[in-house]
Amino acid sequence: MKTEHISSAFDADLEHIQALMLRMGGLVETALHDAMTALQQGDLELAERVKAGDRVIDDLELEIGAEVERVIALRAPTAGDLRTVLSVLTMASTLERCGDYARNMAKRMRVLEQFRYASTLNGTLRRMSRVVESMLADALDAYVSRDLDKARDVIDRDLEVDQLYNSLFRELLTHMMEDPRTIAPAMHLHFIAKNIERVGDHATNLSEQAIYLVTGERPDDARPKQDVTSLNLSDLRDG
Repeated sequence: MKTEHISSAFDADLEHIQALMLRMGGLVETALHDAMTALQQGDLELAERVKAGDRVIDDLELEIGAEVERVIALRAPTAGDLRTVLSVLTMASTLERCGDYARNMAKRMRVLEQFRYASTLNGTLRRMSRVVESMLADALDAYVSRDLDKARDVIDRDLEVDQLYNSLFRELLTHMMEDPRTIAPAMHLHFIAKNIERVGDHATNLSEQAIYLVTGERPDDARPKQDVTSLNLSDLRDG
């Protein structure tokens, strides 16, 4: 009877820390969506709410860390249970970084609000953001449902994000070379695009954690990355 009680208490602890992580994930999804909406609509008030909301995401990461420490100390989990606990801790850290990227995007809103700039580029940003938001949501779903196929699909979709990012990067360079007046807003748009691209990378990290949770092994295939931003300007102009 005592063993059953301990097992039940441990299950409750696991459910609690996973629920905290999923709540954190929901807040990050909302922050990313709102940051992009603020950019599209020039909504400074919404951008400020995104920045203020990052504190809640940070606090949740700290709470998850404290709960994980408590569970490990009291329950001494082993094997699959320990994987679950550690995966939640890793995913919380990853989600916190994604929240930081959403905050950074919102921070640039006040500068970009001064420019009437390249709506076609904003369209590419919107598409990137939609892909990344869906990747993040699917990565969390894959974790909850222990769905290996969905987790692997998220990893594969990161290639589309890289391609969109590279396309936008080339467009921004073209604008800057043709009209120096566009350099300031183009640089801010580039940083926003890079933030979105990095969230895509973190969504793949979350999916890898879901795979690790189910199999006990991390994917050993190298991710296909297509980042051309290390090329020089002449390469991009000629390509």
